[in-house]
Amino acid sequence: MRTFSAIAGSAAFFIAVPGVVAGLVPWLLTHRWGLPWSNLPGFVSAGGLLIVAAIAALLHAFGRFALEGLGTPAPVAPTERLVIGGIYRHVRNPMYVAVLSIILGQALLFSSWILVAYAVIGAIAMGSFVRLYEEPTLARRYGAEYETYRRNVPGWLPRLTPWRELN
Repeated sequence: MRTFSAIAGSAAFFIAVPGVVAGLVPWLLTHRWGLPWSNLPGFVSAGGLLIVAAIAALLHAFGRFALEGLGTPAPVAPTERLVIGGIYRHVRNPMYVAVLSIILGQALLFSSWILVAYAVIGAIAMGSFVRLYEEPTLARRYGAEYETYRRNVPGWLPRLTPWRELN
């Protein structure tokens, strides 16, 4: 039952937060979804590939929260265990990185400077939230385990080789 609740909660949070931040708001800013016209087809292809890869990473990260952590990304229903498997062995904040990548992919896809500006504002907001709330909360909740993880896995630029936890 705990796993089902974690999956359901994570799915609801996925729709409510990344769905709005990386889906609804970009659409409201550009009023575009679908296949764009562009003079720079390479940017269109890169944007589409970035969006697809970022959505896959985002789904993987949400799955890790539900199945490995037995919780959700929502602060009101946190994980029981620190999530450090899968994509979390490469970067500590894969959800934020993925959401920003989706927005930047849309900026490329639609040749939209307003989405680039939105991504910059989003990055500042997300970075501030991580620094001021998430990191102190995780340090209190998971103690030395989180500090070891934090020292070995970068927050925003993924490491190429996965971190191997030493037991």
